[in-house]
Amino acid sequence: MARMSEHVYMDHAATTDMLPEALEAFTEQVRRGGNPASLHSGGRAARMALEIGREQVALGMGAEPVEVILTSGGTEADNMGILGLYRARRAADPARTVVVLSPVEHHAVTETAQWLEKHEGAQLEWLPVDENGRVAPESLRETLERVADRVALVTVMWANNEVGTVQPIAEIGEICASFDVPLHVDAVQAFGSIPVNAHLTGISTLAVSAHKLGGPVGVGALYAPRTVKLEPSSYGGGQERDVRSGTVNAAGAAAFGAAAESVLTDQPPRSSAWPVCGTA
Repeated sequence: MARMSEHVYMDHAATTDMLPEALEAFTEQVRRGGNPASLHSGGRAARMALEIGREQVALGMGAEPVEVILTSGGTEADNMGILGLYRARRAADPARTVVVLSPVEHHAVTETAQWLEKHEGAQLEWLPVDENGRVAPESLRETLERVADRVALVTVMWANNEVGTVQPIAEIGEICASFDVPLHVDAVQAFGSIPVNAHLTGISTLAVSAHKLGGPVGVGALYAPRTVKLEPSSYGGGQERDVRSGTVNAAGAAAFGAAAESVLTDQPPRSSAWPVCGTA
């Protein structure tokens, strides 16, 4: 008789164990080494592993690889999206200081917005939610009718990490598009559990993370098409379209891509078991 594992892990909303295929991709690239910015054979091999991973992640969110900026995780991706959009919008129009958000966002979103309020003159507009933590699209419309000419961005999470509520992102995106205001979506908890389409109308930026679906901790991505203006989050080497300079984690990208490909192949049965409130 096969011996049963003594390891029983049930906190997958916090993080997941690495999938075998993700671990294999990670260790293979770590052994190979190389800086993906280098022009010699080792660098080119690392670059290939990185770009394959980026392509797999992009495919999983319905995006093009060129639209995906690799990060150190979901928190950095949320920070990059919110700070980048806010600063770019204010640079173009100093009157755009309003950040519209819900009170059920992850700390990576709320604390970034509150930092902007304290240090860069942001005004926060909090959207009401119902007993399930769901944002009513009508309340967003009413808010934008009142302050659209001063809005820097709207940010609403796709799926809640505490209670599982899925927000009506498609409808929220349509409303944002109708008022010509950018929408940042924290899809960290959604990606890999329910279908995520970054190309839905109105979505400007979207954050995902590897360790929520069987990839390694310390790897994430921000969907940000070239049509969306973002102020850079770091400077120094020009990597990741000059938005996020620094040597990119090729092993992490390879593992993220492998996990995304594995999980999304099996997404329908996983999605049907997701205990959520509301609709996508």
